[in-house]
Amino acid sequence: MRSFIEKSDRILKSPLGLGPRGLLLLATLLLAPALVSPLWRLTMFAPQYQEGLRLDIYSYKLEGGNHGQDTKEINLLNHYIGMKDLVAEDFTEFLWLPFAIGAFGLLFLRAVMLGTVGYLVDVTVMFVYFSGFSLWSFAHKLWSYGHNLAPTAAVKVPPFMPPVFGGKQLANFEVYSYPSLASWALGAAALALFLALVLAWRTARRAGTVAGQGPG
Repeated sequence: MRSFIEKSDRILKSPLGLGPRGLLLLATLLLAPALVSPLWRLTMFAPQYQEGLRLDIYSYKLEGGNHGQDTKEINLLNHYIGMKDLVAEDFTEFLWLPFAIGAFGLLFLRAVMLGTVGYLVDVTVMFVYFSGFSLWSFAHKLWSYGHNLAPTAAVKVPPFMPPVFGGKQLANFEVYSYPSLASWALGAAALALFLALVLAWRTARRAGTVAGQGPG
């Protein structure tokens, strides 16, 4: 047990090689689209909306299709069933999400310059937690909009959950929800971190094994 702890500690303190540093730099660059591109897109189709109503969700804003007119149309429809208007002020995520993404960019760059395997483990775990929490926050927001309906609404509908991923029939609307460019970029950044971690761990473990076989 003591030998395992000492070996793991030695690996965690090992400096990163060029391969993991390159993958970390790639992960840093992949964060850029998350600041300027949509994270998610919801599209609604109905007989009276053959071309669909589109809503893009960024890390800092909501943007409706048709130069913002789709957001107004969606809110008008929501009013009839007692759903709250979709407004940026209700999305507290817009206050911290861009800063969190920027902070991870700085952490990744710090790992490129000064990192060890242990530091890479830390930032990878933090990024996975951040990604999971962000997805949960998005899903909870959708649930909240579909379940907190005004009792005085003109049209009564049972509480519902808009789709987080995929399509769903809601009354006479077909609603589709899929990740957009920014989410795919964040997923690619997570993959780059994982590959960097595997490569760094294997390299450090191999170096430790070779050192252990040396004289003395």
